[in-house]
Amino acid sequence: MNNNAIVDEKYCFEEETHLTVHKTSLFFPGDGFIAYDPHGAVLFRFDSYGPDSHQKDELVLMDAQGKCLLTLSRKKPSLRQRWEGFTGEKREDQGPIFSTHRSSIIGRSDVMVEVYGGNTYEEYQIEGSYSQRCCTIFKCGPTESSSREAKAEIKRKVNPTTNVMLGKDVFWLYLKPGFDGAFAMGLVLILDQMYGDDDDGEVDGDVEVGPALDCSSVSA
Repeated sequence: MNNNAIVDEKYCFEEETHLTVHKTSLFFPGDGFIAYDPHGAVLFRFDSYGPDSHQKDELVLMDAQGKCLLTLSRKKPSLRQRWEGFTGEKREDQGPIFSTHRSSIIGRSDVMVEVYGGNTYEEYQIEGSYSQRCCTIFKCGPTESSSREAKAEIKRKVNPTTNVMLGKDVFWLYLKPGFDGAFAMGLVLILDQMYGDDDDGEVDGDVEVGPALDCSSVSA
C-alpha cells in the first residue's frame, strides 16, 4: 500500500509526472475537463453539461472508463467556500477524506486543505493564481515553523517548438513523485469552481514567452 495515496495508489507515480489538463467544450465552453498522461492517454475525466455548470454543488471525478474516483461536495452556507471530498460515489453514511476552504473571506487568499485518513492528519496549502493557471500545492509541516514541501504545480502550457504559451483552457499539472494525481485533479476541479477564469487583467489566448516561465511572484 502506498502511504502517500489519498484517493488511489494507482495514481501515485514513482517519478515526477506532468499531466496535460484540457478544459473541454462538449456543449458549452469549459463544461468539463480531461487530463492526459505524458503518453497522451486519458487519465481523468469530468463532465458537466449546461451553461450554468460552473455553479454545481457536486462534482464527480472519473477515470478514463467513467468509473467514479472522487465526489466533491460544496458545503452550504460557507463564506470561505468550503468543499469536501469523498472516495468513489458518496454514500449517506460516508465521511469525507479531505476538506478545503479559503483562508480568508476578504480579498484574495490561499486555499487550505485538510486530509483525514485513518490515524493520520495532513494539511496542504495552495498558493498562487489559479485563474492565471499558476499556483503550487504545498504540504505543510507538523508545526508552523516547519518548512513546506511543494507537491504539485499548475502552470500554463508552453509549446516547446514555437515557444508560445497556450490559452488557459490547456495547462500542465506537475506531480512530485508519490503525490496522488487523483487528489491533485480533484483540487483542480475545486479551484476552478472557486476562481474560474477571472483573468486578473491578463489577456487570454496564445502568448509568446521567454525561455523560462516563472510564476513564483504571482499572488493568490
